[in-house]
Amino acid sequence: MKMRNNPGTEKIVQTASFPDEAAPADPKGVTFGPPLNARGRRKFLKGGMFAAGATVLGTGLSPSRLLAFDGNDDRAPITKGDIAILRFLQAFETIEADLWQQYSELGGTQDKEVSGVNGGNVPYTQALQLLDGDMPQYVHDNTDDEISHARFLGNYLESIGVQPVDLTPFAQLPSSKADGARQVGRLTNLTQLTIDTSFWSQYRSITNPDFDPNAVFVQAVPSLNVGMHTAIPRSNDDTAGSVINPDPTQSTFPDLLTAIAFTAGFHFAFIEEGGTSLYPTLAQHVTNLEVLRILLSIGPSETMHFQTWQDKAGNATPLTVFDKVNNSSVTFSNLQEAQGETDPESLNGDTLQANLIMPEPTHFLNPKFGPVAIVRPTSTKLGGAQASLMSFVNDGLFRGQKPLNNPELVRVLLQLAEEADEARRQL
Repeated sequence: MKMRNNPGTEKIVQTASFPDEAAPADPKGVTFGPPLNARGRRKFLKGGMFAAGATVLGTGLSPSRLLAFDGNDDRAPITKGDIAILRFLQAFETIEADLWQQYSELGGTQDKEVSGVNGGNVPYTQALQLLDGDMPQYVHDNTDDEISHARFLGNYLESIGVQPVDLTPFAQLPSSKADGARQVGRLTNLTQLTIDTSFWSQYRSITNPDFDPNAVFVQAVPSLNVGMHTAIPRSNDDTAGSVINPDPTQSTFPDLLTAIAFTAGFHFAFIEEGGTSLYPTLAQHVTNLEVLRILLSIGPSETMHFQTWQDKAGNATPLTVFDKVNNSSVTFSNLQEAQGETDPESLNGDTLQANLIMPEPTHFLNPKFGPVAIVRPTSTKLGGAQASLMSFVNDGLFRGQKPLNNPELVRVLLQLAEEADEARRQL
């Protein structure tokens, strides 16, 4: 069977050349170059957007890794599509590790592990505990998980003769200047976010975005989806006025810092909801059983993260704050008192009750089968690599990256995402 995609058959080098013509500005802070046609994409790959050079297929791959295992006919070889999926996931997990590292340095448990090595930021850490007393440990552990995902996928790619994607040249964004943050270059920006909180009603409604494409899911915090908001203290100015007590329940914080912590709580869930859909979506395109096992094993951990974070975010209390730096306002409501389950179940995506953290049964495949509790979306259009990446772009995670640099981070990721989505299972 002829494969639709052909990722990585060309030599990958670290330099690339793009035209210098002006590109239209993106409203979310990322500027895109001219669209690539098929010829342009081939040239782009040959220019080598990714990490330093290896031939992905042909030479360099261990035959024992490519051929059927143990003579079993049901063990299909690792295909070019499988490799495209693994490369995108490794890059995507690297992005997640970068943003979680920033959260953990400021608000996670501080220990000898890489996710907590700089003393932390006590006011921010305690403000997060307004959502739950265990937040620092959860932040620390989520960070460790994402670091492990990126590392494992990189090591696995190397084991089959494929050079992992190297995003370190793009780690150029500044760190927070608040106490606890290491002063190193970052891939992501957590200080100018526009957060889509519709995941909240999506899982609390019977409506499935894959099945009901015209469904509208309301925002749990509508103001977070407008303007820009910071989820970490940008400097000690954002924590000034905090009164710290060894017992966090006795500490007090300025409203701005409380809003920053609440914003982080919803952003945690937004990030992990993306991974919850991404892994089962891409798993449908995998050929090799070992690669499938990797996706089916990592994916559920993302779902564990998502369910934890949406539970904690629901503890935010009513608050309205104006942020002079971002010139934006945010209002949190009491979701503990929000509309709950309805009879019949809501088809409008407007169920917001905080403690409905289990997925409501929804339509799937055919309504005659009846509602079923599932992860959604799991279609390539809504939950695939490109959709997941664009949700990060729209979130503002890459604001401040210089899009006309050579090479360009978002374009690198988009090319990886396109190759992953084009992968098809080979039977």
